Amino acid sequence: MSLNSAIEWTEATWNPVTGCTRVSKGCDLCYAVTLTRRLAAMGQEKYTGLINPGKRHFNGVIKEHPEVLSIPLERRQPTTYFVNSMSDLFHPGVREDFIADVFRVMAQCPQHKFQVLTKRPERMAEVMPLVYNKLGLDPSSPLVNVWMGTSVEDEEAARQRIDALRNVPAAVRFLSCEPLLGRLADLDLNGIHWVIVGGESGPGARAMEPEWVLEIRDQCQRAGVAFFFKQWGGINKKRTGRKLEGRTWDNMPVQPRASEVVA
Repeated sequence: MSLNSAIEWTEATWNPVTGCTRVSKGCDLCYAVTLTRRLAAMGQEKYTGLINPGKRHFNGVIKEHPEVLSIPLERRQPTTYFVNSMSDLFHPGVREDFIADVFRVMAQCPQHKFQVLTKRPERMAEVMPLVYNKLGLDPSSPLVNVWMGTSVEDEEAARQRIDALRNVPAAVRFLSCEPLLGRLADLDLNGIHWVIVGGESGPGARAMEPEWVLEIRDQCQRAGVAFFFKQWGGINKKRTGRKLEGRTWDNMPVQPRASEVVA
């Protein structure tokens, strides 16, 4: 786990799962691959064997880490956790029972917020009613402190993923449009509460056009959806910064009370 995360829209990361598989072109310069390779070279067993030598993508090996499940339980101070910043909780290689174990911890930590992001919202929608059933909870009254999101890098991803996310029982649903690789002109934001936008960063980063960002921001404003601009990205993201039209955009969704949640 990492407290004081460098990710602008969260406070800490919590990784009960490591390893993944490429899904789409949004994965091509995945920061988690670079970081996993570095941590494996440092001898951290949690990250070894997940990338084949000389390859640029995860190899599909998935590791579950029950030994880290208790971490949020041990922290009393309210904290916002990005769940599985180094993997995807809804990868098909993650067992349904283990997903339920992760959600059991989140249910036991109402003082925290948990942000769960996937590129596999179809499995998320399929598994979550079963997870709620395993925990003895009602999926029509989802956990208010668990935000469920999907990555949307271009129009193809939007077509495939946003409707599936709408089928997920959640108090807060969000889109992470990072890396934004194309125009998203006609976003259907019904049932979506938060949109994050960011450009790709690091060597070989693909460019993001300002017009794409402004178009998404304007759609969010018209729909009453919180808009968060994370970064312009590029080879040096510190130099390009986070300002859009002269200011930062750090809007966050309002977490509803339990009585207000309609799945």
